[in-house]
Amino acid sequence: MTARNELRLLPWSGPEGQPCYLSTDDRDGYMSRLADNLEAVQLGMAAELLEQALEVLGDEDAELGELRPLTTKLTEALRDVLRVATSRGHLLAVSEPDLS
Repeated sequence: MTARNELRLLPWSGPEGQPCYLSTDDRDGYMSRLADNLEAVQLGMAAELLEQALEVLGDEDAELGELRPLTTKLTEALRDVLRVATSRGHLLAVSEPDLS
């Protein structure tokens, strides 16, 4: 999954919000599978939240009080999705062959 000496950004934060990394070449290792599963959960939750947001925003009778918690949840989901995209984008860049 990672090139030698490359670190994988994990889908959770450490103390004080610091990023966590995994150093392994074993795609089937416990921590790699745990990270893959958590990423899948985070992306699924973001998709469900997007549907909920579209419903609330499409409802002309929606209360303003519904928007603040929705915005908070959307912000959290966006943070998680960006972390997954960053991690996977880095993995893709590492695993792509050099064509030069």
